Amino acid sequence: MPSLDRRRFLRDAAATTALVSAGGLAAGVTTPAQAAPSTVAPAPAARRKGAVSFRWWGTAGWRVDIGDRTVLVDPFLSRIDTGLFTGPFKPETPLTVRTDVIDPRVDRAMTVLVTHTHWDHFMDVPYIAGRTGARVFGTLTAYHLGLAYGLPSTQLSAVKGGEVLDFGDHSVEVVGSLHSRNPSYSVAFPGVRVTPPPKPATIADLPEGDTLGYLLRVDGGPSVYFTGASDVVERNLTGLAPDVAMVAMQNATTTGDYLPRLLAGLDYPKVVVPVHYDNFETALQNPPPVAPNDRTRLTEMIAAVRRISPRSRVLVPEYETAYHF
Repeated sequence: MPSLDRRRFLRDAAATTALVSAGGLAAGVTTPAQAAPSTVAPAPAARRKGAVSFRWWGTAGWRVDIGDRTVLVDPFLSRIDTGLFTGPFKPETPLTVRTDVIDPRVDRAMTVLVTHTHWDHFMDVPYIAGRTGARVFGTLTAYHLGLAYGLPSTQLSAVKGGEVLDFGDHSVEVVGSLHSRNPSYSVAFPGVRVTPPPKPATIADLPEGDTLGYLLRVDGGPSVYFTGASDVVERNLTGLAPDVAMVAMQNATTTGDYLPRLLAGLDYPKVVVPVHYDNFETALQNPPPVAPNDRTRLTEMIAAVRRISPRSRVLVPEYETAYHF
């Protein structure tokens, strides 16, 4: 038996005793998640080594608490209205950071992982980094945008894929990835920043800037893969084999075989969590608002995951609910 298959066999056998919980919710419960959400994520109590909780902040954003350390992924809490869901879309929308929404939720952060620099992934990052002193990891574009916002270079780490970063009780592997394409086979606000630009003023000033994925491995806990957009370089996923995958929903069919390639590349994770399915220009309150077209896409995505990877469990998250894998 090939070594990869043996690893998967042993992992799946161990999964029979594993739980995915949200306030005690068993992993067998799939969509929608029913745990009672908290309005503000509290500082976690003391945990055993490796204990970890995951709270979804909408879009591709997550708060991950590992003991007394907090990792943020694409934290976008301001959720400003650009007309994207109501029309017409306004690229000239000013970047307005909602400190009243951010401050109660972000009491601390050790690191911020940025998948790409579109406004709904990066806009709040400079403020959060300035407030908490967190180190920001992202592409060279994220690095130069951070400088443009006045963050010190000592707080910014440019990565490109392939790096394995050791933080003691957890590690982060950076994975080169791709941004999804719209029905016209193009990417909104394409481009990179190879030098610090003027301080961004509108959402159009934040380009895609290349896209990354991140694999978080917790010592004594789960391994979790985070996507920020719905495309994939399947070859870059070889050997990652995470327990859990946070998978961005497709909004167009122009990327061929997205889910089959992603799930196969990740060796069919035990748990698949759809993200980036919500209307992220509304208040952060449950149930997550979903546009009618996106509701159809979400239903189709869940069915596709179950068909492609029948041993995977699908967990559709709610906002600010603590999940334990």
